[in-house]
Amino acid sequence: MLKTLLPSFQGGDQPKYTSPLLLPLIAAAEKGLDLRPVVQSITVNLGFDSFMYGISTSLRPNQETRNFVFTTLPVEWVLQYDQAAYLEIDPRFLSVLDTRLPYIWDRASERGKNPRTDSFLDDAAAFGISSGLSFSFYDGRPAFVLIALNSTIPVVDDVRQGLIARNLPDIMMFGHFFHELFMKSVILRNIAPTSTGAPLSPRERECLNLAARGLTSDDIAEKLEISPRTVQFHFDGIRSKLNAANRGEAIAVAIKAGLIAA
Repeated sequence: MLKTLLPSFQGGDQPKYTSPLLLPLIAAAEKGLDLRPVVQSITVNLGFDSFMYGISTSLRPNQETRNFVFTTLPVEWVLQYDQAAYLEIDPRFLSVLDTRLPYIWDRASERGKNPRTDSFLDDAAAFGISSGLSFSFYDGRPAFVLIALNSTIPVVDDVRQGLIARNLPDIMMFGHFFHELFMKSVILRNIAPTSTGAPLSPRERECLNLAARGLTSDDIAEKLEISPRTVQFHFDGIRSKLNAANRGEAIAVAIKAGLIAA
């Protein structure tokens, strides 16, 4: 089952300079409170309706990467996203893989690219995700971080773009600050991902079966017609769910559990 991670703030770690917008987050974290209501309030103040943070990193130096997710969206959307392998076609993710610049999107800009993307857009809209802004960055631990703020507004017009541009400095600070908070209170404390024990998606089983047959990430990517980096993110999810340190251990655990054929 998916569990809820509740990041907390360690006393004395408060940055010397920060936006007043983040002060309620700092106060809630210092008290060990559930941060979702505060994160949601900040998100609304920034002109959006929901927040998502994702990170791919390792818990320990001898482990391959796993993924962690924190979001104010319902768990039903998280499960649907996972099982449908929407990571493969999510514009919020794909558009910031190779750039650190923020990406603004809406239904009009993304619709018509392919049937799977259209299906994602329709399903996402049902959960209030019709436009938004996303950005990514790496830190030195190492970790790949994705921040996405979502809106129910289907079209980003000039007025909306102006509002986002005006709030962009606070949006970027919010994302980076939340990342530092999450690293210190979850990752560096070796807390397991929320997805540990969750069922593998059909795509994850497919990747594992191919890996068990000796295919590399490049081989799997070519066979499934996705990028090698997307294959890597699938294996991040697999290792997270199976609590495996590496790909070989994940294959062994899956075979033992009868999830894939030997």
